[in-house]
Amino acid sequence: MLCINMDRNLALEFVRVTEAAAIAAAAWIGRGDAMAADGASVDAMRERFNDISFSGRVVIGEGSKDEAPELYTGEKVGKGGKPVLDLAVDPLECTDSVAYGRPNAMCVAASGPRGSLFSGPDTYMWKIAVGPKASKTINLDAPVAVNLKKIASALDKKVADVTVIVLDRDRHVNLIAEIRKAGAKVRLITDGDVAAALATCIPDSGIDVLMGIGGSTEAVLAAVPIKILGGEILCRFKPKDDHHRGLLKKHSLNEKKVYCAEELAKGKDLTFTASGVIDGPLLRGVQTTDHIIITHSLVVRGQTETMRYITTHHRR
Repeated sequence: MLCINMDRNLALEFVRVTEAAAIAAAAWIGRGDAMAADGASVDAMRERFNDISFSGRVVIGEGSKDEAPELYTGEKVGKGGKPVLDLAVDPLECTDSVAYGRPNAMCVAASGPRGSLFSGPDTYMWKIAVGPKASKTINLDAPVAVNLKKIASALDKKVADVTVIVLDRDRHVNLIAEIRKAGAKVRLITDGDVAAALATCIPDSGIDVLMGIGGSTEAVLAAVPIKILGGEILCRFKPKDDHHRGLLKKHSLNEKKVYCAEELAKGKDLTFTASGVIDGPLLRGVQTTDHIIITHSLVVRGQTETMRYITTHHRR
Protein backbone atom coordinates (compact mmCIF):
# COMPACT_ATOMS: atom_id res chain seq x y z
CA MET A 1 0.00 0.00 0.00
CA LEU A 2 1.28 3.47 -0.91
CA CYS A 3 2.83 5.43 1.94
CA ILE A 4 1.53 8.98 1.92
CA ASN A 5 4.53 11.23 2.55
CA MET A 6 2.27 14.28 2.31
CA ASP A 7 -0.02 12.99 5.03
CA ARG A 8 0.78 15.79 7.50
CA ASN A 9 0.11 18.52 4.96
CA LEU A 10 -2.99 16.78 3.67
CA ALA A 11 -4.35 16.42 7.19
CA LEU A 12 -4.18 20.22 7.53
CA GLU A 13 -5.77 20.64 4.09
CA PHE A 14 -8.61 18.35 5.12
CA VAL A 15 -9.15 20.39 8.29
CA ARG A 16 -9.81 23.33 5.99
CA VAL A 17 -12.36 21.14 4.19
CA THR A 18 -14.33 20.30 7.33
CA GLU A 19 -13.99 23.87 8.62
CA ALA A 20 -15.55 25.22 5.42
CA ALA A 21 -18.40 22.72 5.67
CA ALA A 22 -18.99 23.59 9.33
CA ILE A 23 -19.10 27.33 8.67
CA ALA A 24 -21.56 26.80 5.80
CA ALA A 25 -23.80 24.56 7.91
CA ALA A 26 -23.71 26.91 10.90
CA ALA A 27 -25.55 29.56 8.91
CA TRP A 28 -28.60 27.25 9.04
CA ILE A 29 -28.63 26.52 12.78
CA GLY A 30 -32.16 26.59 14.14
CA ARG A 31 -33.82 27.52 10.85
CA GLY A 32 -35.76 24.26 10.61
CA ASP A 33 -34.42 23.38 7.15
CA ALA A 34 -32.30 20.23 7.37
CA MET A 35 -31.97 19.85 3.60
CA ALA A 36 -30.62 23.38 3.19
CA ALA A 37 -28.09 22.87 6.00
CA ASP A 38 -26.96 19.57 4.51
CA GLY A 39 -26.78 21.03 1.01
CA ALA A 40 -24.69 23.98 2.18
CA SER A 41 -22.15 21.74 3.91
CA VAL A 42 -21.99 19.36 0.93
CA ASP A 43 -21.33 22.21 -1.49
CA ALA A 44 -18.66 23.75 0.74
CA MET A 45 -16.92 20.41 1.31
CA ARG A 46 -16.91 19.58 -2.41
CA GLU A 47 -15.60 23.02 -3.37
CA ARG A 48 -12.75 22.90 -0.83
CA PHE A 49 -11.78 19.32 -1.75
CA ASN A 50 -11.52 20.47 -5.37
CA ASP A 51 -8.97 23.14 -4.36
CA ILE A 52 -6.52 20.48 -3.11
CA SER A 53 -3.81 18.85 -5.25
CA PHE A 54 -4.67 15.17 -4.91
CA SER A 55 -6.85 12.56 -6.61
CA GLY A 56 -9.70 11.65 -4.28
CA ARG A 57 -12.54 9.20 -4.69
CA VAL A 58 -15.51 8.98 -2.32
CA VAL A 59 -15.88 5.29 -1.43
CA ILE A 60 -18.73 5.76 1.03
CA GLY A 61 -20.78 8.88 1.62
CA GLU A 62 -23.66 9.80 3.89
CA GLY A 63 -26.91 11.05 2.43
CA SER A 64 -28.62 8.62 0.09
CA LYS A 65 -30.26 6.50 2.79
CA ASP A 66 -32.10 9.65 3.90
CA GLU A 67 -32.56 11.01 0.36
CA ALA A 68 -30.45 13.99 1.42
CA PRO A 69 -27.76 15.98 -0.42
CA GLU A 70 -24.50 14.06 -0.57
CA LEU A 71 -21.05 13.57 -1.91
CA TYR A 72 -21.97 10.36 -3.68
CA THR A 73 -20.10 7.07 -3.61
CA GLY A 74 -17.77 7.00 -6.60
CA GLU A 75 -17.53 10.78 -6.92
CA LYS A 76 -14.03 12.07 -7.76
CA VAL A 77 -12.67 15.20 -6.11
CA GLY A 78 -9.40 17.11 -6.05
CA LYS A 79 -7.24 18.77 -8.66
CA GLY A 80 -5.65 15.47 -9.70
CA GLY A 81 -2.20 13.99 -9.39
CA LYS A 82 -0.71 12.27 -6.35
CA PRO A 83 -1.46 11.16 -3.76
CA VAL A 84 -4.38 8.98 -4.80
CA LEU A 85 -6.80 8.62 -1.90
CA ASP A 86 -10.05 7.03 -0.86
CA LEU A 87 -12.44 9.21 1.15
CA ALA A 88 -15.28 8.53 3.56
CA VAL A 89 -17.34 11.64 4.20
CA ASP A 90 -20.28 12.94 6.15
CA PRO A 91 -20.49 16.64 5.25
CA LEU A 92 -22.98 17.16 8.08
CA GLU A 93 -23.27 14.60 10.85
CA CYS A 94 -26.50 15.29 12.79
CA THR A 95 -28.38 17.28 10.16
CA ASP A 96 -31.54 17.56 12.25
CA SER A 97 -29.50 18.86 15.17
CA VAL A 98 -28.47 21.83 13.04
CA ALA A 99 -31.98 22.39 11.73
CA TYR A 100 -33.49 22.43 15.23
CA GLY A 101 -30.59 23.83 17.24
CA ARG A 102 -29.74 20.64 19.12
CA PRO A 103 -26.20 19.70 20.21
CA ASN A 104 -23.56 17.43 18.67
CA ALA A 105 -23.29 18.32 14.97
CA MET A 106 -19.99 17.91 13.11
CA CYS A 107 -18.58 17.84 9.57
CA VAL A 108 -16.42 14.76 9.09
CA ALA A 109 -13.98 13.27 6.58
CA ALA A 110 -11.59 10.31 6.65
CA SER A 111 -8.92 9.40 4.14
CA GLY A 112 -6.48 6.67 3.23
CA PRO A 113 -4.61 5.24 0.23
CA ARG A 114 -6.60 3.62 -2.56
CA GLY A 115 -8.18 0.42 -1.24
CA SER A 116 -7.75 1.27 2.43
CA LEU A 117 -11.32 2.34 3.25
CA PHE A 118 -14.36 0.09 3.00
CA SER A 119 -16.51 0.92 0.00
CA GLY A 120 -20.23 0.31 0.11
CA PRO A 121 -23.70 1.80 0.04
CA ASP A 122 -25.12 4.28 2.51
CA THR A 123 -27.34 1.99 4.57
CA TYR A 124 -27.56 0.66 8.15
CA MET A 125 -25.41 -1.53 10.39
CA TRP A 126 -25.51 -3.14 13.81
CA LYS A 127 -22.54 -1.79 15.76
CA ILE A 128 -20.65 -2.24 18.97
CA ALA A 129 -17.61 -0.09 19.73
CA VAL A 130 -15.22 0.09 22.67
CA GLY A 131 -11.91 1.67 23.62
CA PRO A 132 -8.46 0.05 23.83
CA LYS A 133 -8.82 -1.73 27.16
CA ALA A 134 -11.90 -3.67 26.02
CA SER A 135 -10.93 -4.08 22.36
CA LYS A 136 -10.41 -7.86 22.61
CA THR A 137 -13.58 -8.61 24.56
CA ILE A 138 -16.53 -7.83 22.29
CA ASN A 139 -18.56 -10.20 20.12
CA LEU A 140 -21.40 -8.90 17.95
CA ASP A 141 -23.24 -12.22 18.31
CA ALA A 142 -22.93 -12.44 22.09
CA PRO A 143 -25.85 -11.48 24.34
CA VAL A 144 -25.77 -7.90 25.59
CA ALA A 145 -25.25 -9.03 29.18
CA VAL A 146 -22.26 -11.18 28.22
CA ASN A 147 -20.58 -8.35 26.30
CA LEU A 148 -21.15 -5.93 29.16
CA LYS A 149 -19.75 -8.34 31.73
CA LYS A 150 -16.57 -8.85 29.68
CA ILE A 151 -16.21 -5.14 28.96
CA ALA A 152 -16.64 -4.30 32.64
CA SER A 153 -13.96 -6.82 33.59
CA ALA A 154 -11.53 -5.39 31.01
CA LEU A 155 -12.17 -1.88 32.35
CA ASP A 156 -11.83 -3.05 35.95
CA LYS A 157 -15.34 -1.83 36.65
CA LYS A 158 -18.61 -3.24 37.87
CA VAL A 159 -21.27 -3.62 35.18
CA ALA A 160 -23.28 -1.03 37.11
CA ASP A 161 -20.52 1.49 36.42
CA VAL A 162 -20.41 0.87 32.64
CA THR A 163 -22.08 3.51 30.44
CA VAL A 164 -23.51 2.51 27.06
CA ILE A 165 -24.40 5.19 24.51
CA VAL A 166 -27.33 4.43 22.19
CA LEU A 167 -29.20 6.37 19.52
CA ASP A 168 -32.67 7.24 20.81
CA ARG A 169 -34.73 5.31 18.25
CA ASP A 170 -37.79 3.06 18.44
CA ARG A 171 -35.69 0.26 16.96
CA HIS A 172 -33.58 0.24 20.13
CA VAL A 173 -36.35 -0.30 22.68
CA ASN A 174 -35.38 -3.95 23.25
CA LEU A 175 -31.66 -3.19 23.25
CA ILE A 176 -32.09 -0.48 25.88
CA ALA A 177 -34.15 -2.86 28.01
CA GLU A 178 -31.41 -5.52 27.78
CA ILE A 179 -28.70 -3.05 28.77
CA ARG A 180 -30.69 -1.91 31.77
CA LYS A 181 -31.53 -5.49 32.75
CA ALA A 182 -27.81 -6.30 32.69
CA GLY A 183 -27.32 -3.45 35.15
CA ALA A 184 -25.42 -0.94 33.02
CA LYS A 185 -26.19 2.73 32.47
CA VAL A 186 -27.74 4.02 29.24
CA ARG A 187 -27.04 7.39 27.72
CA LEU A 188 -29.38 8.28 24.85
CA ILE A 189 -28.48 10.64 22.01
CA THR A 190 -30.72 12.04 19.29
CA ASP A 191 -28.02 11.83 16.60
CA GLY A 192 -24.27 11.57 16.14
CA ASP A 193 -22.90 8.07 16.55
CA VAL A 194 -19.51 8.96 15.00
CA ALA A 195 -18.71 11.15 17.98
CA ALA A 196 -20.32 8.61 20.30
CA ALA A 197 -18.21 5.73 18.98
CA LEU A 198 -15.01 7.78 19.13
CA ALA A 199 -15.82 8.83 22.70
CA THR A 200 -15.24 5.23 23.83
CA CYS A 201 -11.53 5.74 23.04
CA ILE A 202 -11.18 9.03 24.88
CA PRO A 203 -10.32 8.79 28.59
CA ASP A 204 -12.74 10.57 30.89
CA SER A 205 -15.38 10.93 28.17
CA GLY A 206 -17.83 9.07 30.40
CA ILE A 207 -18.68 6.66 27.57
CA ASP A 208 -17.55 3.03 27.67
CA VAL A 209 -19.52 1.37 24.87
CA LEU A 210 -21.54 2.23 21.77
CA MET A 211 -24.30 -0.21 20.83
CA GLY A 212 -27.11 -0.23 18.28
CA ILE A 213 -28.04 0.34 14.66
CA GLY A 214 -26.65 3.32 12.78
CA GLY A 215 -25.37 4.35 9.38
CA SER A 216 -22.75 2.39 7.45
CA THR A 217 -20.93 5.58 6.46
CA GLU A 218 -20.70 6.54 10.12
CA ALA A 219 -19.28 3.07 10.86
CA VAL A 220 -16.41 3.57 8.41
CA LEU A 221 -15.79 7.12 9.60
CA ALA A 222 -15.68 6.00 13.24
CA ALA A 223 -13.50 2.97 12.43
CA VAL A 224 -10.61 5.20 11.34
CA PRO A 225 -9.96 7.02 14.65
CA ILE A 226 -11.05 4.03 16.74
CA LYS A 227 -8.47 1.84 15.04
CA ILE A 228 -5.75 4.50 15.29
CA LEU A 229 -6.44 4.95 19.02
CA GLY A 230 -6.42 1.20 19.70
CA GLY A 231 -10.13 0.54 20.14
CA GLU A 232 -12.44 -1.77 18.21
CA ILE A 233 -15.71 -1.53 16.32
CA LEU A 234 -17.64 -4.53 15.06
CA CYS A 235 -20.45 -4.10 12.52
CA ARG A 236 -22.91 -6.11 10.44
CA PHE A 237 -25.27 -4.79 7.77
CA LYS A 238 -28.85 -4.35 8.93
CA PRO A 239 -30.92 -3.29 5.88
CA LYS A 240 -34.27 -1.85 6.86
CA ASP A 241 -36.19 -2.89 3.73
CA ASP A 242 -35.95 -4.56 0.32
CA HIS A 243 -34.47 -1.43 -1.25
CA HIS A 244 -31.55 -1.51 1.16
CA ARG A 245 -31.11 -5.26 0.66
CA GLY A 246 -30.94 -4.50 -3.05
CA LEU A 247 -28.13 -2.03 -2.39
CA LEU A 248 -26.13 -4.72 -0.63
CA LYS A 249 -26.76 -7.18 -3.46
CA LYS A 250 -25.68 -4.57 -6.01
CA HIS A 251 -22.38 -4.18 -4.17
CA SER A 252 -22.01 -7.97 -3.67
CA LEU A 253 -21.92 -7.55 0.11
CA ASN A 254 -22.70 -10.29 2.62
CA GLU A 255 -25.50 -9.39 5.01
CA LYS A 256 -24.22 -11.87 7.61
CA LYS A 257 -20.54 -10.90 7.70
CA VAL A 258 -19.13 -9.15 10.75
CA TYR A 259 -16.65 -6.38 9.93
CA CYS A 260 -13.97 -5.20 12.35
CA ALA A 261 -12.09 -1.89 12.37
CA GLU A 262 -9.17 -3.28 10.36
CA GLU A 263 -11.54 -4.41 7.60
CA LEU A 264 -13.23 -1.01 7.46
CA ALA A 265 -9.97 0.97 7.59
CA LYS A 266 -6.81 -0.88 6.51
CA GLY A 267 -3.25 0.04 7.33
CA LYS A 268 -1.79 3.03 9.18
CA ASP A 269 -1.76 5.72 6.49
CA LEU A 270 -5.13 7.07 7.61
CA THR A 271 -6.45 10.45 8.68
CA PHE A 272 -9.67 11.53 10.37
CA THR A 273 -10.78 15.15 10.55
CA ALA A 274 -13.88 16.69 12.09
CA SER A 275 -15.05 20.25 12.74
CA GLY A 276 -17.84 21.13 15.15
CA VAL A 277 -20.98 22.92 13.99
CA ILE A 278 -22.84 22.96 17.31
CA ASP A 279 -21.25 22.12 20.68
CA GLY A 280 -21.00 18.38 21.33
CA PRO A 281 -19.07 15.85 23.45
CA LEU A 282 -15.97 16.05 21.23
CA LEU A 283 -15.91 19.58 19.82
CA ARG A 284 -17.24 23.07 20.34
CA GLY A 285 -19.33 24.47 17.55
CA VAL A 286 -18.80 27.42 15.22
CA GLN A 287 -18.58 30.75 17.07
CA THR A 288 -19.31 33.99 15.27
CA THR A 289 -18.44 37.56 16.29
CA ASP A 290 -18.54 40.85 14.41
CA HIS A 291 -15.09 40.32 12.93
CA ILE A 292 -14.16 36.61 13.13
CA ILE A 293 -15.54 33.11 12.87
CA ILE A 294 -13.95 30.57 15.22
CA THR A 295 -13.92 26.86 14.37
CA HIS A 296 -12.91 23.91 16.53
CA SER A 297 -11.55 20.79 14.85
CA LEU A 298 -10.06 17.40 15.63
CA VAL A 299 -7.37 15.59 13.61
CA VAL A 300 -6.41 11.95 14.21
CA ARG A 301 -3.43 10.63 12.22
CA GLY A 302 -2.57 6.98 11.83
CA GLN A 303 1.14 7.40 11.08
CA THR A 304 1.79 9.16 14.38
CA GLU A 305 -1.18 7.76 16.36
CA THR A 306 -1.91 11.27 17.55
CA MET A 307 -5.06 13.25 18.22
CA ARG A 308 -4.85 17.03 17.86
CA TYR A 309 -7.40 19.73 18.57
CA ILE A 310 -7.19 22.81 16.36
CA THR A 311 -8.86 26.17 16.97
CA THR A 312 -8.91 28.47 13.94
CA HIS A 313 -9.86 32.15 13.70
CA HIS A 314 -11.25 33.11 10.27
CA ARG A 315 -11.56 36.80 9.41
CA ARG A 316 -15.03 37.69 8.17
